Amino acid sequence: MNKQPELVKLDGDHLRIEEVVSIARRFTTIELTLESIEKVRHSRSMVEKMVSENRVVYGITTGFGKFSDVMVQGEDVSRLQENLIMSHACGMGDPYPTDVVRAMMALRINALAKGYSGIREETLMHLVEMCNRGVHPVIPQQGSLGASGDLAPLAHMVLVMLGKGQATVNDKLLTGSEALREVGLSPIRLQAKEGLALINGTQAMTAQLCLALYDARIALESAEVIASMTIEALRGIPKAFDPQLHLVRPHPGQQESAKRLLQHLAGSQRTTEQGELRVQDPYSLRCIPQVHGATRDTLEYVWTTVSRECNSVTDNPVLFTETGDVISGGNFHGQPMAFAADFLAIAIAELANISERRTERLVNPQLSGLPGFLTENGGLHSGFMITQYVAASIVSENKVLCHPASVDSIPSSANQEDHVSMGTTSARKLRTVVANTTKVLAIEYLAAAQAIDFGTGELGAGTSRAYQALRSVISRLHDDREMHPDLTKAEELVQQGTLLW
Repeated sequence: MNKQPELVKLDGDHLRIEEVVSIARRFTTIELTLESIEKVRHSRSMVEKMVSENRVVYGITTGFGKFSDVMVQGEDVSRLQENLIMSHACGMGDPYPTDVVRAMMALRINALAKGYSGIREETLMHLVEMCNRGVHPVIPQQGSLGASGDLAPLAHMVLVMLGKGQATVNDKLLTGSEALREVGLSPIRLQAKEGLALINGTQAMTAQLCLALYDARIALESAEVIASMTIEALRGIPKAFDPQLHLVRPHPGQQESAKRLLQHLAGSQRTTEQGELRVQDPYSLRCIPQVHGATRDTLEYVWTTVSRECNSVTDNPVLFTETGDVISGGNFHGQPMAFAADFLAIAIAELANISERRTERLVNPQLSGLPGFLTENGGLHSGFMITQYVAASIVSENKVLCHPASVDSIPSSANQEDHVSMGTTSARKLRTVVANTTKVLAIEYLAAAQAIDFGTGELGAGTSRAYQALRSVISRLHDDREMHPDLTKAEELVQQGTLLW
């Protein structure tokens, strides 16, 4: 993983996924570039000119959705924006965790910084200061259709800017006005176009995708170290990872995974040659490059797609200062993110699927040649018996979650908005799949280390580091003990990227 930045300068064009994660989880400070501020000022001047001329422009001098044909003028132009936020802040369910909220704020700031939205500089800076000072709006997770933007989630974010709703500051739950006062900010009054500019975007789904992608990459790289440990524990055959084999089926991910496996196993005395113990390994060992590699290729595709979305204009209407055009379109539609999230969920779930099969091979004496369930005194002790049950349960849960949300659509706004992406649901499911996969990998990690303890010989370059990292916090299992704490520690090691090198 790349080194995390100490400051992220947003200009709307160059925000990286790693920077989103840093802002979200490490509270990295945000700044706007001078160029982006100038663009914001120019687009704002367009809005003010249209209002002064009483032009008919969607969301500025008209209502929203089905009410797009209803004109709004005079003082009501400002009231319209505040009404929009209050009426749309109707999400339900448990609130998003702080990292998702912060990622959402950072992504919306970056989109507005591109200068196509018509927001005032002071309004945008208010959101920047909220993020930098740790004001985190309470945003319910349910309620977005993933088209017309993530309206309900983003409306809850904006409520706090108005001194309404709820927010946390230093994990303390406060009203919106109390939260602002706690950090020295005051509520703002929205002007023409600003409410729409703040909530018309894909930032709830994209925020979750950024975090899930980052965690998925750690899971993938960790899976290959852990799989290498299992190969050693079962005295597998690394010849299946020979570059010649993967050159003739030139999928980049497959080639990279095979290369990584060989690097992790370099110098190992625990592996065997073809024909030494067996002619070839079972698929869960032999086909790791093909399975993990397909996941790797999927992750790279999704990473590119989400990186593009991080620096996109997802408003409606969009203001073009150079031509003077105001164009109503559908850049808020979350279909690209919905497909990406569903695709990645399937790909990451397969890491768990094949991992559970390797765990079964480790604990099953008929398949491993090791003591049953990796315990020295089977019968009196159950050892790792039930850990495989847990992995199987979680893998089954992932299979249910991998049904794509993006194949569904329900019309809304009196059928004016008659096709939606459900992308935010896709992204929420994805985060659960990634977390579940990390748990399954942790189970294999613990079982592989236990299995290694029954053998002799030097471990490989990568597997020895991974083994030592685990054994530094979890001792070998001799007698039965409560396994939950061990599994949780192993999961934390995987989550933190401890196995990466």
